[in-house]
Amino acid sequence: MACQRSTKLNLLRLAVLLIVALAGIKFLLRDSLTLELHRHIPKDSGFWGDTGDTSQGAGPRSQALELPVAKITAPRQGPGQQGPKDSSGTEMRLVHLDLKGAAPKVSYLEQLFPLLSRLGANGVLIEYEDMFPFKGELEVLRSPYAYSEEDIDWIQQLAELHKLEVVPLVQTFGHVEFILKHEKYQHLREVERFPNSFNPHVPDTLALLKSLLSQVMEKHRRSSWIHIGADEVFHLGEGMDSKSWMSHNRGDVGTMYLKHIKQVLGFIAARYQGLRALMWDDMLRKISTGALRESGIAKQVSPVVWFYAPDFEVEQIGQFLAKYAESGFEAVWFASAFKGTTGPAQAWPPLNHHVRNQLSWLRVMQAMPRFAPLRFQGIVLTGWQRYDHYSVLCELLPVGIPSLAACLQTLVHGGFMEETRRKVLDVLGFQSLQLEQGTCEGRGAFPGVEIYHMVEQVNGHLKESIQKALEEESGIKGWFSPYHRKHQFGNPRNMESFGSKLLKLHEDWESLVRELRAQLESIYFPDTVEEWMEENVNPYLDQLRDLVRDYRAIIRLNARPKAS
Repeated sequence: MACQRSTKLNLLRLAVLLIVALAGIKFLLRDSLTLELHRHIPKDSGFWGDTGDTSQGAGPRSQALELPVAKITAPRQGPGQQGPKDSSGTEMRLVHLDLKGAAPKVSYLEQLFPLLSRLGANGVLIEYEDMFPFKGELEVLRSPYAYSEEDIDWIQQLAELHKLEVVPLVQTFGHVEFILKHEKYQHLREVERFPNSFNPHVPDTLALLKSLLSQVMEKHRRSSWIHIGADEVFHLGEGMDSKSWMSHNRGDVGTMYLKHIKQVLGFIAARYQGLRALMWDDMLRKISTGALRESGIAKQVSPVVWFYAPDFEVEQIGQFLAKYAESGFEAVWFASAFKGTTGPAQAWPPLNHHVRNQLSWLRVMQAMPRFAPLRFQGIVLTGWQRYDHYSVLCELLPVGIPSLAACLQTLVHGGFMEETRRKVLDVLGFQSLQLEQGTCEGRGAFPGVEIYHMVEQVNGHLKESIQKALEEESGIKGWFSPYHRKHQFGNPRNMESFGSKLLKLHEDWESLVRELRAQLESIYFPDTVEEWMEENVNPYLDQLRDLVRDYRAIIRLNARPKAS
């Protein structure tokens, strides 16, 4: 009997142990599964519900393409430095601020940064160019309206307040017109006639770059990344020094390019321990896998693959990704666009074009496992303000905000769906969004919305309305032609038939332009306001102004004889 009780007791103990073991295994599996879900689904993707409530349904989203989450290693803190922020486990979505044209006042950035954060950005790529407060021997590079050192500090405080990583961009090879236009640095040009690119063989070039990088990084001690540009190095290999180098070293343009990039990256690695470097990839596309691997730059920098077409196939980008994986690069970034890529003088961004560009990039992201061990680390939404230092302004930043919102939310949601549209409308305060037409309806409630609406009027109606008055109004064509105006010859009876309409048109446009100028002046510095008005308003409004001036002068003559 006692034996039976002992057996039963042992069996009971065994059962309890088995239950405990099963519970432990279940617990471990549950945690493992949860970690996997967190690893592959962005926190703000909507998968966990709007408030992060895991009790809500977590079914697949209609037509959604999910973004793979990059695992990012935090940089090490160098001795005597304030450490960069830890961005581990974060998929980066950087909004590009191109300050080589129409740089906004810091007061506008105070309003912009919270909006970027709300829309899903977690960083800004700031291309300062001549807006950085260079000092000492580099002071000549500063724009008259350059930010102060206090401005740079405040910009970074604002970014940190709104959880935005600041990545400075310093051009180190091409697109250095803002440097090489100055007589002091003309001897550093690759080709004497053109200010586009550095001569990499002159020792002063690297010395200058070290000074540039040092001054910028001195004001960005908390940054985890620096972008060294290095795209579109026009005319490289055409200078006499380059031709001589290639002849004596049996090298080519690609080898010469990599030699310079390696020197720049070597300086960064030695000076700023743990700082990670990015570079545009277009020049790398032309260089062989063997040359890339032999250069060793794959361990020092991540390429940023840029492509701005609205519709492209994964294979178009895949050929570059496969090459970079084979060359030893560990991580890659992508670059899409929300404005500034559809024409050097484009004033109004085509929404549908830019959203489709994001959708194409989402397909590439989904295909990234094919290119392992190369991993996706982040995407830059470029917003070019000029094609280069000498070109006219592209779309102003406030005008591009709806496009930026639609593009960011497309990336956050994994597609442009009804949920995406609702979020964009809610954040921007519009009633409707028309992708194909590139317009938004409603008053709107975002920084610079007044400029958005007024530029829409100027872009859509100013030129057309004035041309219609000049070319289609029969009264003007018949009784107030260029010949009449030249000889100050006109009958008030005939002129008054179109005069009230002409004066009303002029008054309406002058009123709108006065308000537009006031709004522009609240955000931009005087040089930007003047340039934008000269390029987009005055060529058309001046025609109307001249017409009204002549009308008033001739009607006062009271039908006098024709002037000789």
